[in-house]
Amino acid sequence: MAEKAPAEPGEPPAVTSLSIAESATANPTEAKATEQKIDPWSVSAATDAQGNVLAFDYEAISKKWNTKLLDQPLLERFERLTGHKPHRWLRRGLFFSHRDLDRILDVYERGEDFFLYTGRGPSSDNIHIGHTIPFEFTKWLQDVFDVPLVIMLTDDEKALFKDSLTFEETMQFGRDNAKDIIAIGFDVKKTFIYSDLKYLSMGGHHMLLNAWEFSKAVNFNQVRGAFGFDQSTNTGRIFFPNLQCVAAFGSSYPQVWGHDAASDLRSKKLAAIPCLIPCAIDQDPYFRLVRDNAHRMRFPSPKPALLHSKFLTALQGAGGKMSASNPNSAIFMSDTKKQIQNKINRHAFSGGQETLELHRQLGGNPDVDVAYQYLTYFEDDDAKLDNFAAKYRAGEMLTGEMKKECIKLMQAYVANFQEARAKVTDEILAEFMRPRKLEWGARKVARKERGEAVPPKGTEGN
Repeated sequence: MAEKAPAEPGEPPAVTSLSIAESATANPTEAKATEQKIDPWSVSAATDAQGNVLAFDYEAISKKWNTKLLDQPLLERFERLTGHKPHRWLRRGLFFSHRDLDRILDVYERGEDFFLYTGRGPSSDNIHIGHTIPFEFTKWLQDVFDVPLVIMLTDDEKALFKDSLTFEETMQFGRDNAKDIIAIGFDVKKTFIYSDLKYLSMGGHHMLLNAWEFSKAVNFNQVRGAFGFDQSTNTGRIFFPNLQCVAAFGSSYPQVWGHDAASDLRSKKLAAIPCLIPCAIDQDPYFRLVRDNAHRMRFPSPKPALLHSKFLTALQGAGGKMSASNPNSAIFMSDTKKQIQNKINRHAFSGGQETLELHRQLGGNPDVDVAYQYLTYFEDDDAKLDNFAAKYRAGEMLTGEMKKECIKLMQAYVANFQEARAKVTDEILAEFMRPRKLEWGARKVARKERGEAVPPKGTEGN
């Protein structure tokens, strides 16, 4: 069991694994071990026979879902081809699993086109730091690869799966979330953000055509197996996965490639463009479905490639996932400096010992310490991070000191975001969400200017 942090002057009592275990069951004497559960709509960690919540077992998830763990040779190839050191989240295994990343690197090496696709399910008007991770990483990939990006706002899904929300509410949440996403720093020239509910009624009929055709290829047993649907599931929920699946098809966005979006004819050439999807591991069931059926389309699309991230743990510690419905589980991007300080000091699970003396003698465990875990996500200096871990294990760094470092970093991260967010106007939002031809391919132009051969395969895009 993880230890309590040493009591330090002015520091509130630390969250311990006992409090997590007590929340797992009302009567610990009747607790039974449970397995972790991960799907696109709910995530829960495993518990042991005593009701203690366990950390997520990501290797078990990878094995169960037959994904590949990212390894050093693949990261070395990434760096060799792109000329960029892998992102800290790749180096530290926070993006830990993939499907066909090696194939995308093949496409990149040949100078052919592919595109990035990710999304956000807008269930509130505010995002937390856990939501920013896939977008920060996607922006980095877009900068490194110099490729177009589409970002899907699944406002339809959230209204279908949350009975308390109306479609009008989720559409507005989507607009608010889109401004948050833009504040991450995406390039408007090569980024298209769209609302499902708006896009499908305003020129996105190629996506709807794809969804209808894809739905003919997928039977109820397949979606039931992937998502657990039953006889009480409303028909909107049953159909929605088709939309999220065909968002991985280049032919769903003819205007992005400069094709006629008004035409009723879909393009075989666009359908053949590969796609890379950075996402949290809980979204993988959607893309297993599309990978199993993409070849059955009239104009087949390649199986989308994926990069899977771990969950940024809730402040309460291992096995928890940040939730917009629990303000004390997460640091929100609208939080003040004081709120961030209070949340980390009061709620961040500690890997320290019961007393200051024991901590000095035995040291702490950074592997379960939430403040340290957040530093692994947001501190870019590997040597500095390693030093924190070594000093904490040796008892030379106290829980309060680790939290102080975390607070300083998180306050700066959120403040920078808020400054950028304040500059995102309705006009900027409208431009990101306007269906249009995107512009990318500077690396190809540079190769031509240097007199290097550029393979003719693929779509040039500009």
